[in-house]
Amino acid sequence: MSDTYKMNIAGVDCELKKFPVNEKMDIAAFILFGNVEVTVAASKALLKKVPDFDVILTPEAKSIPLAYEMAKQSGKPYVVARKGIKVYMQDPISVHVRSITTDHVQQLFIGADEENLMKGKRVLIVDDVISTGESLTAVQKLAHVAGAEVAGSCAVLAEGDAADRDDIIFLNKLPLFFK
Repeated sequence: MSDTYKMNIAGVDCELKKFPVNEKMDIAAFILFGNVEVTVAASKALLKKVPDFDVILTPEAKSIPLAYEMAKQSGKPYVVARKGIKVYMQDPISVHVRSITTDHVQQLFIGADEENLMKGKRVLIVDDVISTGESLTAVQKLAHVAGAEVAGSCAVLAEGDAADRDDIIFLNKLPLFFK
């Protein structure tokens, strides 16, 4: 089995390193940090596919550069659902999340300022990769608790069975690699 997986994302050739998730399966790691070319190209391509929205919401993770670039290109604000409460957060709200790449249950938080920004607005949920959908579900719950309407959910890649979902917008399918 090859140690990498090659694919084209929004016109940019990429080579993703494979890593074991467990003894039966590997994943190809898509990491946006530091990859400005893919971030800019994927943002542009996703913005052509997503419905109208007022605010972008993303979990605190590898999707932050994507959310920032989509906000920059669209001129709309973005909110990061944080993994911990920060001292500047007033009256934080939270939801629980478990991800395929995280070995424990986490919480996502937003403060009152972010809640007020999203309340009554159409929120676009942005992530780098959707796999099991657990993170996506948690962010959707957070948007609803904040009083927002989820306009849509998008990611650069849909991994494994997520590629068969019809409720997410994505650019490419990313296979899982079974041993």
